[in-house]
Amino acid sequence: METPTYVALSRQMTLRRQLDVISNNIANMNTTGFKQQRMLFTEFLERPGMHEQVSFVQDRAVVRDLATGGLTQTGNPLDVALTGHGYFTVDTANGPRYTRAGNFQLNDQRQVVDGGGLPVLADNGQPITIPEGTRDIKVSGDGTVATELGPVGKLNIVTFKNEQLMTEVGSGLYVSDEEPQPAPADTKVAQGMLENSNVKPVVEMTAMIDIQRQYQSNQRMIENEHERIRNAIQKLGRTV
Repeated sequence: METPTYVALSRQMTLRRQLDVISNNIANMNTTGFKQQRMLFTEFLERPGMHEQVSFVQDRAVVRDLATGGLTQTGNPLDVALTGHGYFTVDTANGPRYTRAGNFQLNDQRQVVDGGGLPVLADNGQPITIPEGTRDIKVSGDGTVATELGPVGKLNIVTFKNEQLMTEVGSGLYVSDEEPQPAPADTKVAQGMLENSNVKPVVEMTAMIDIQRQYQSNQRMIENEHERIRNAIQKLGRTV
């Protein structure tokens, strides 16, 4: 008798999870380089009896939309964006991490750092340092950073065989168990620009409203099923 309730509860749990994912998308619609996410659902079949088959819904994973976001021109020479697949590499206490956010700046040691103050790494594994007294910073399409004194390093731009397996660790950073590979040849660096989030606010708001309606409808079904069971128990009790 409780099977319909369990089915409805499985749906309600996935709707709640889906609402959390969409809320996170909306919260990050102005976050540089953010990739919108979607829930991946599967059907889970169970046979509680000889001739019965019950279908539950199960959330399996969160899938990122890897499409490149639009570019915004800032004019800041330390703002850079990637046009194509790839990630910048930054150094952390736990090892290299990877990001699409190219809103870089200089710290007190004139190292190029990301928005969180983490050193941006060159392809030789070392932080990129801008010489004292230089002002003209140029970043070419292949990631080479130079000043009026000449090249100072080349941005370490990498990709991974399966980007969906990368784990988000906060602040726009990712980590992967796979070995990084050089970014594709068609991936270029655009100086003075930032990659926007690829979240579409209108689409996300519409999806949120739809999920809220489904959640409320599912809740009413659970309440009706609970009332049906309660009435059935009361009638059975009167016949005993």
